[in-house]
Amino acid sequence: MKTSLVLEGGAIRDIFTMGVLDVFYHHGIRFDQAVGVSAGAAFGVNFKSHQPGRALRYNKNYGMRDDYASWKHWRSTGDLYNVDMCYRLIPDILDPFDYDTFEEDPMDFWVCATDIVSGKPTFYKLKNGHGIDMEWIHASASIPIFAQPVEIKGHYYWDGGVSDSIPIDFFPRFGPTKQVVITTQPRNYRKDPKENRLLYRQIFKNSFPAVYERLRTRAADYNAVLEQMKQLETNSEILVIAPPEPVDVKTIKNPPHMVQRAYDMGTNQGLRYLSQVKGFIE
Repeated sequence: MKTSLVLEGGAIRDIFTMGVLDVFYHHGIRFDQAVGVSAGAAFGVNFKSHQPGRALRYNKNYGMRDDYASWKHWRSTGDLYNVDMCYRLIPDILDPFDYDTFEEDPMDFWVCATDIVSGKPTFYKLKNGHGIDMEWIHASASIPIFAQPVEIKGHYYWDGGVSDSIPIDFFPRFGPTKQVVITTQPRNYRKDPKENRLLYRQIFKNSFPAVYERLRTRAADYNAVLEQMKQLETNSEILVIAPPEPVDVKTIKNPPHMVQRAYDMGTNQGLRYLSQVKGFIE
């Protein structure tokens, strides 16, 4: 039976996830396969490249800079985060990503993005982190309204969280598996169905109807997955690690101490669950 890792998105809240994963890395916990959504993919790939602390480091070093993420950049380009900096300058120059180790590590790493025509989740298995792999990571983390759709081989994609925020049904398609799920919201969190409903209707209903339908039902779909997770955990089919309280970060412009606090919350939860995770997957 394979072991699987499922990483929810959540923008900078996923620094919590990296705190958990860095504890796993330092204690020799590995998985056969992983799937990441949005920042769960963008940050989570550092687990496969054997670079604990890297996501924490570059978010602390560059998170306050306008050329990393700013409303000014969004108004001029349609992207809240600077695509060139996030997906070229940082991984290739400023804080190099270990592409060789990523490719050599045996864990399969999948990312989830949303096809803007069909509204369906699309899963892609990364190979070496270069080229088209980086485009899929970019697509998975491109939130509607805050980012332009990403074109890959004639198809356009937005954030995977639009269609499958926590893809717990993905790996079971391939056979029996034990899944460790890391969320970025506390266990008692539920989405409000009324949140942004009018905004989504105004922006997406006519221009991107399939995306609109996903966004219209997203809260109900998300909350249903959380209830499914509760049942699966009761049956010992999955193990869920969630923040003990809301991760106190902003969409952008988080000072280093706020980033560090989110990371420390993750390391504390990772240590708390360490023996439980070892027993579960072994």
